[in-house]
Amino acid sequence: MADECLICEKHAGRGELLAPMVWADESVVVTHRGADPTGYGPLGYLFVETRRHVESWDAMEPDEVAIVAHTAWAAARALRAELPVEHVFTAIVGRRVPHFHQHVFARFRGTPSEVDWLESPLVAPERSASEIAEFATRLSRYFT
Repeated sequence: MADECLICEKHAGRGELLAPMVWADESVVVTHRGADPTGYGPLGYLFVETRRHVESWDAMEPDEVAIVAHTAWAAARALRAELPVEHVFTAIVGRRVPHFHQHVFARFRGTPSEVDWLESPLVAPERSASEIAEFATRLSRYFT
């Protein structure tokens, strides 16, 4: 499956979605959104992904659902502990890549009220690729 799926490729350490690793175990992988081609990206945007190639919640086994939910909870708590956030959002909206991935992202304090929740990353502080990687490493301590 790795030759066909961008997330499977990412987990194998290659491909266009390659991003800084936050934490992983045998069932789930957490990464921070990587920098864009300019070398910068929004701080506080995580992905919780199943290792097993499965497309949706309803296709998961009950133990996988529990692991993913716990991991997303840990991701939200990590962002809140490390950043000045107003709110931590989570969304499962993956249409482009048919492999389960949950978005967990911060809305920073002071974000203008007219900025929609989904657009919060567009106004998040931008950091360099190396700063994002360091932040991802720092977040790893919140996962057990």
